[in-house]
Amino acid sequence: MTTKEIKWTMFVITAVGNFIAMLDSTTVNLALYPMSVDLHVTMGQIQWVMIAYMLVLTVFLPFFGKLGDIFPKNKLYAAGFSLFALGAFLNTTANSFGLLIAYRCLEALGASIMLSNAQAIIATIFKNERRGKALGLNGCLVAIGGMSGPALGGILLNFFGWHSVFIPCIPVALAGAYYAYRVLPHHSITDRKNFKFDYRGFFYFTVSLFALLLAISEGHSWGWNSLKIIILGIVTLIFGVLFYIRDHHINYPLIDFSLFKIRTFTFGNLGVMTSYMAMYTNSILLPFFLQEILKYNPLVTGLLILPYSLTLSFIAPVAGRLSGKYGSRYLTLAGPIVYCIALLMFTLYDKNAAMWQIVLASGIMGIGNGLFQSPSNNAIMTSVEHSHVGLASGILALSRNMGNILGVAVTITLFETFRNIFLEAGKVYDIAFLTAYRTTMCFGIFFGLCCLTFAFIAYQPQKKEIKS
Repeated sequence: MTTKEIKWTMFVITAVGNFIAMLDSTTVNLALYPMSVDLHVTMGQIQWVMIAYMLVLTVFLPFFGKLGDIFPKNKLYAAGFSLFALGAFLNTTANSFGLLIAYRCLEALGASIMLSNAQAIIATIFKNERRGKALGLNGCLVAIGGMSGPALGGILLNFFGWHSVFIPCIPVALAGAYYAYRVLPHHSITDRKNFKFDYRGFFYFTVSLFALLLAISEGHSWGWNSLKIIILGIVTLIFGVLFYIRDHHINYPLIDFSLFKIRTFTFGNLGVMTSYMAMYTNSILLPFFLQEILKYNPLVTGLLILPYSLTLSFIAPVAGRLSGKYGSRYLTLAGPIVYCIALLMFTLYDKNAAMWQIVLASGIMGIGNGLFQSPSNNAIMTSVEHSHVGLASGILALSRNMGNILGVAVTITLFETFRNIFLEAGKVYDIAFLTAYRTTMCFGIFFGLCCLTFAFIAYQPQKKEIKS
């Protein structure tokens, strides 16, 4: 193969990891409702199918990012694909809520290995316009995974039950493991003898993040003024401070905070995080709205979610290429504006909403996300020195998954809080659900406006602060 063919083959293998992660995520989102019914757990509890997955994935990103500097990428990626395949297979056998959560955590370890290094590989092998194009195509493959997930998941749910939604990822992950081992680089970047990892800092980071997310997730059911929440808040603060202090006083920090002196990098990551919080406000609740209020079966629900991924898959590579050629500023401003319009449309829907209205709003949401994500990722990765690309990739993945986790936790907490308030006020269930749904969508719009603000600050016309 030519050098160009090798680069694009490596890109495809890398992007496949993101593809199956999205495929898994969208099928599981669709399956949350039947899971909660079959396993006899509440909507608040079933969120841990998503929360546990994203929590494990997120807290291990720095660790696997560091391993990516000393272990050959082919072995590391093959291990990630293999763990993902094993976790997905075990999920098909889960017959209790506890086992499902445990297997999802195993699956998340595999995803964390892949996601912690994906952006770094793409940013390293491509430059300038081609880098923007590659990041855009990566977004396109992710969108195809998202596009396939609801449709395929709807069919599987309708005919075979929720266990079957994990099956499609298994052969893809196994094929990914084989080709990753064969094609990806066989050499390591640094000498293993000189490798140092801050295990104590990693412990501080993990405890602080877990306590924070647990407090956010369970604050509604335990009570925000309860002793448990207060203790979790104290734990978050103490271990967060310990992590920050330690990271500033060792020569091999887990997260190099000096990168946050770069305006594009800092506010760009904040924009990515809040964009995912806005996205998840809708993606978590929409399947429940379609199945509980509009009474659609899983197959129709999946097809109605499809336009989001369809428009995203078309817009993402185009926006990525344009950002590599003309810059990211206007694209990253247009994205949040467009998906805030879509969220506003969802606040107007009721039990009489027509299919075309759902399709239209979902399609607009996909356009907005496609306009934002690829240009934003491109700008963030090009704002740092080449020697920091791996670390920047890990932090970008961390921001993205923090947005996922916070989006799920905050959305479910807000929705359940509002729904219970309206039920206690004497409203019938459907009216309480719709009112809570609309109110929560307003918070999604707020997150989208935060993203718009961060993008405006991050991508102001300026000279490059650090050349790549």
